[in-house]
Parts: sequence; structure tokens; C-alpha cells
Amino acid sequence: MNTWLRTQPLFVLLLGISSLLMYFPMIYSMRLEDWLYARTFFYHGTFFLILTSIISIAFLSRKPSTKSVSHILDLFCSFIFIPVFLAIPLDYLVPSINLFDAYFEMLSSLTTTGASLFRDPKNLPDVLHLWRAIIGWSGGFLMLVTALGLFQPIGLGGFEVYDQSHKITSLETRIKRADMRVRMGTYTASIFPIYAGLTVVMSLLLIINGDRPLVAVIHAMSTFSTSGISNVGGMSGSHSGVFGEIIIALFLIFAVSRFMYQQDSDGHGMRRLLRDKEVNLMLICVTVIPFLLFVRHWSSAIEISNQVNFVAALSALWGGVFMVLSFLTTTGFESEYWNASRAWSGLGTSGLILMGLAVMGGGIATTAGGVKLLRLYALYKHGIREMQRLSFPSSVVGSGNAARSFRREGAYAAWIFFMLFLISLAVIMLMLSLTGIPFEDSIILAVSGLSTTGPLIYVAGESGLDYASISTSAKAIFCVAMILGRLEALAVIAVLNPNFWLK
Repeated sequence: MNTWLRTQPLFVLLLGISSLLMYFPMIYSMRLEDWLYARTFFYHGTFFLILTSIISIAFLSRKPSTKSVSHILDLFCSFIFIPVFLAIPLDYLVPSINLFDAYFEMLSSLTTTGASLFRDPKNLPDVLHLWRAIIGWSGGFLMLVTALGLFQPIGLGGFEVYDQSHKITSLETRIKRADMRVRMGTYTASIFPIYAGLTVVMSLLLIINGDRPLVAVIHAMSTFSTSGISNVGGMSGSHSGVFGEIIIALFLIFAVSRFMYQQDSDGHGMRRLLRDKEVNLMLICVTVIPFLLFVRHWSSAIEISNQVNFVAALSALWGGVFMVLSFLTTTGFESEYWNASRAWSGLGTSGLILMGLAVMGGGIATTAGGVKLLRLYALYKHGIREMQRLSFPSSVVGSGNAARSFRREGAYAAWIFFMLFLISLAVIMLMLSLTGIPFEDSIILAVSGLSTTGPLIYVAGESGLDYASISTSAKAIFCVAMILGRLEALAVIAVLNPNFWLK
């Protein structure tokens, strides 16, 4: 078995896992005695398992490549082609959509974007919502393992901000000798119990607070994968109320810091959590932005009525806190009190704030998308240092070699990624505009895709934008944006760069 796993490409392994996942909605359909859905998932899952076995036999005699870029290519191809297999049962069970629309749904789930053609969740049966949530949950776990097992050793996915030039010999040796499958297998064994166990714990907490079991499970999986998938329209359709939102907010910390899943090199990851710069940036955003919004609404409410409703004020404050945390982690759950916070004073809240939070993103080596908080912190430290040098050109800053390289080489790498992100954003916007979508909506769609925050379009704009209303060509461009946002531009460039292959 060990030898078999070592010889198989990542695409074949993921195809086999995807086939096995089809048995979960089959079991749920059997419980509901919905035999059409049960048979459909059973037949497709079994057929794809047989197909996986045939393909794996063909690769038994193949010597796997040891180049890291070949594994990135496997991952890139997996995000393109695996959703095709996942979409076939959905296409068969939903006659109102075609295969490409089903592919859009599955790619959105696998990349943890959460964009759906079915804005009204009642248009899909619960078993298909469960299928989307399972794929989103699995896609989030895939990115966790990939970030630690593949991106971290080669310096991608946000890890490029750490300069490891002083460890170049050991780093090159580790990349050469350590097989990617061994690394990913090790991280899978260490992370999966935490990932799955906490999902179960969160599901139980939501059930205790009033949610139906299926709603609780889907919301728990969506929280840990930051996909924002829901079968009841988000928090407004759940029965757990403010306590459910508090539970979700508490577990969203796993999308902010890598130390929640990974110990640092000294083995003190959990002890350093509160000192983590990504956590500190999150706390600043969650504290400052809702406070400024609260003060703005508070002053307007006083001017209008000369009275203050303290219950509405607290609801507005909590709505702002939850929305900031939800969109900062690129989850996209909308607080039940968000509309109340805007109606309280009669003022609207600019969607530009939520778009900016989605672009910032969560932590590296997490399920969140976006630019990532650590890169922003590196740019901030570099900016502070440059301002100091304006006044004291000959000054020398301490904190050791690691801190100095973080401010210099780390900030340089972060700046390159930020520029690539902006270029990608501009290109996607231009392509969407060419399909006839208005400029403002193109911006929202591009940010939504590149930051993997599908629900963003429902709260960032005022034009009633909907994924079902855009053309097929616009959906195809959005699919490109989702893949690019999930894998990040640096990884895609590594696949397309001949020099990287030669190394």
C-alpha cells in the first residue's frame, strides 16, 4: 500500500478520495429513503473508483518526479479537472443546469469560494447542499496539507516572506530528499484529527444552541473551510441566533493563524499564538473597524431621533464585529444583525470596506484566501523602517538577522506578490468588462474570485448582482479567477516558468 501511494500522482489520489466522498451523500439519501439520489451517488462513486484503480495500475511502473514544481502542476491540474468528475452527479440530479454550471458549483466548492448559482437555497435539496459543503470542507483541508507539505519547503503560499538564506543547505537537502507524498502524508495524519474533531465539536455546539443537525454540520464545515456554504441562506436562516454567530466567530480564529494547526520550529506554536503578528492584525481590524462604523451610526442615530436604542446599538456593534471577522477570513457569512446595524441609523455601509477585508485575507497555511495578513505585516514593517531612514539615514535597527531579513527580503517578496495580485485583479476586471458586465460589478466579481469570497457580491454592491445572471463566458473567467486565487499567482507562475522546471 505504501509503495502504491508513493507511485501515484496527486491527481489520481485526489480522484480516488473524491470518489469515496460520494458515499457520504449516498448514506444521507438512504437515511431519507431518497433512492434516486442514493443510487446516483453510489453508481458514480463506484464507477469513478474503478476508473481510479485502472489509472493507478497504469502508473505503478512510473517513476514519480521529485521536482516540487511537478507536484504544483499536479495540484493545478487537479483543481481544473477534478470538479468535472464531481459535477457529473450534480448535473444529472438538477435538470435546470448544464454540465458547465455544475462544474462552476463544484469548482467554487473545491476552492472554498462558496459562489453558487442558486442564491435561494430552497432551489436545491439538502443532500446537494451537503455535497457542496463536503467538497468545500475537503478542499479546505487539501489547502492546509498542501501549504505545509508543499508550499512551505519551496517558499510559496506566504512562506516566501521568511528569508531562509542562512539555512539554504538544509533547505535544499530537505527539498531534494523529502518526498512530497511523505510530507503531505505526515501533515495529513497530524492535522486531520484536529480538523475533523473540531468540526464535530462545533457541530454539536450549534445543535445545542438550536440549529438542525444538517444545518449545524454544513455551517461547521463551511466555517473551517471558509467556504461560506449554507443550506438555509446563512445566519439569517439558522435558529442558533447570536450564540451561533459567537461560536462561528470563535472558530474562525483557525483561519487567521497557522499556529492553530502547525507548531513552529521550536515546538511552541500554541504558546506563541497571542504573539503571532497575523492574530495581532486581526485583533486590530476586529476592534478598530467595527468601532469606527459604530461611532458613525451612533452619531447619525442621535442626529435623527435624539434618542439611542441601546439594544439596537449593541446589535449593530456585534453585526460589525462578525462581518469584519467573516470577510477578513474570506468566509462570507452575513450576520443576522448586519442589516439591523445599517437600519439603526438609516446609513448604508460601503461595500468597499468588506472588499478590502476580503483582499487582506487570513493567515498563511490556513484555509483563508486573499493576500494574507503576514504579507501585509511585512509591508508595514518595511514602510516603518523606510520612514525611520528618512530621518536617520545611517541608523541601524536591531532585532537580529531574522527580523532584518523579514523587513527587507520578506517585504520584497510580499510586494512582488501584491503587485501580481493587483495585475491579476486588473486583468480579470478587464475580461469581465468585455463580456458586458458593468465596471463596478466587474470589480466586485474579480475581488470575489481572487479572494475566494463568493458571498461578497451580495453585500458589496447595490445592483443585485447574481452569479446565475452572468453569461457563460463571464462564469468561465470567474472560474479562472477562483483557481488563480486559490493557488496564488506565484505558484501558477512557477508552473509556467521554464527556469523553475530546470531547477
